[in-house]
Amino acid sequence: MATPKVLLFYGFAPLADPEAIRLWQHTLCDSLSVRGRIIVSKDGINATLGGDVVALKKYVKATRSYPPFKGIDFKWSEGRSRDDGTTADFPRLSVRVRDELVTFGAPDELQVDDQGVVDGGTHLTPAQLHELVAAKDVVFFDGRNQIESAIGHFEGAVRPAVETTREFVAALDSGAYDHLKDKPVVTYCTGGIRCEVLTPLMRNRGFHEVYQLDGGIATYGEAYGDDGLWKGSLYVFDDRITMDFSDHAALVGSCDRCGEATNRVADCGDVACVRQMVRCDSCLADEQMCDRHAVAA
Repeated sequence: MATPKVLLFYGFAPLADPEAIRLWQHTLCDSLSVRGRIIVSKDGINATLGGDVVALKKYVKATRSYPPFKGIDFKWSEGRSRDDGTTADFPRLSVRVRDELVTFGAPDELQVDDQGVVDGGTHLTPAQLHELVAAKDVVFFDGRNQIESAIGHFEGAVRPAVETTREFVAALDSGAYDHLKDKPVVTYCTGGIRCEVLTPLMRNRGFHEVYQLDGGIATYGEAYGDDGLWKGSLYVFDDRITMDFSDHAALVGSCDRCGEATNRVADCGDVACVRQMVRCDSCLADEQMCDRHAVAA
């Protein structure tokens, strides 16, 4: 019986031929029946993959054999199994080359060398984060979009009202967060990669003391679950959509229709709409019932 797992990782390194890396990664994943999403750019690689644990371990070994990727920190989580024993989290494989690993719309601002991102935020482990919070009046800054932060965030965090990562640059340039430039700011995101890019963008705009949670919320949740500074559920980029770190996760999201506490994220019912919303099960069921009646009529 296969044991399904989910693998999350990224690595920043200068890549001379991203297309060659794409072809290699696609062939490697296909040969191991590993599925998921991989993005390659001139600055490195970013991926979320699912598959049998044995196949994924072979994938990790092969990927680490490439010198620029040897230091990548691979994060593991539990996957869901289909009846045939394969993972249900990723039904297909996508490997693409893009200008940016994370689409902030500022490909020329990011600088990467053999050590990784240049002039990024100071990395903090979960334990170091707690030490900093005990020593200073820090500001948490959420590096995710408003749907992700609505269902889970660090207590008291600044949560920019952005729908996409591309909107962060305009938000920073608007002056709305200039009052934070002389404060210790801790950025955080799902697995850490968005903060790798966000922190140098913030430094370029005059934020003086910028930190980033190493490994993101995923690593923090492994260390402290729901008994630390994190509140709520984590939005994830596979068929699960959300996950909790324990059986006592707080419900911090509110249904956009009735205001009931929920961690449910649903796609817009209109096929022409690509937005998501936080919506409770009752309102979602009512909407689906109305849609069925409309089709029947």
